[in-house]
Amino acid sequence: MYKVGLTGGIGSGKSSVAKIFRSLGLPVYDTDKEAKVLIEKHPKIRTCYKSLFGDDIYTEMGLNRAKIAKIVFNDSFKLKELEKVVHPIVFKHFVDWCSLQNSSIVIKENAILFESGGAAFLDDIITISAPLELRVERVMKRDGVSAGDVMARVNKQWSDDKKIALSKYVIYADDTVLVTPQVIALVDELKAEAPKYK
Repeated sequence: MYKVGLTGGIGSGKSSVAKIFRSLGLPVYDTDKEAKVLIEKHPKIRTCYKSLFGDDIYTEMGLNRAKIAKIVFNDSFKLKELEKVVHPIVFKHFVDWCSLQNSSIVIKENAILFESGGAAFLDDIITISAPLELRVERVMKRDGVSAGDVMARVNKQWSDDKKIALSKYVIYADDTVLVTPQVIALVDELKAEAPKYK
């Protein structure tokens, strides 16, 4: 099975590109979505969150994400402690998910693929690149936040240049080039590569 990572900075268009891959018949593992489910339900993760943030971090509505975000944004130690527990569990979940797929190619969508170390367990990487100004504008519109809030999140991620240097494939989502034809062409390339990864 050919395991390909799909990454890009916040607002780069990962979710839109993932939808195109799905529409073309490739299974896509949405790391953010799956991690959110695991954070709510997995006993080891729940225990970790409670030990770091107190028993009241989970309410009847689920995890108090706003409280977590405020704390870990300013406390890199707690963030690292969370990552030590969450990342291996999410990785195992991805491996289990792969075993259930009836496809020679799977895509793993993850905004922090390189930053989390997850790229090391994949065969190749696709980076989606878009100009910073456009990304900031997209996220402000999507999330209803200020440019400063977006930039604080951008600054926690690797730059496009750094990601592109470590990627085999690049999709440009800068509103001057159509994305769908790039993805269609890339699927053909992936299908040509897949037999090398049986």
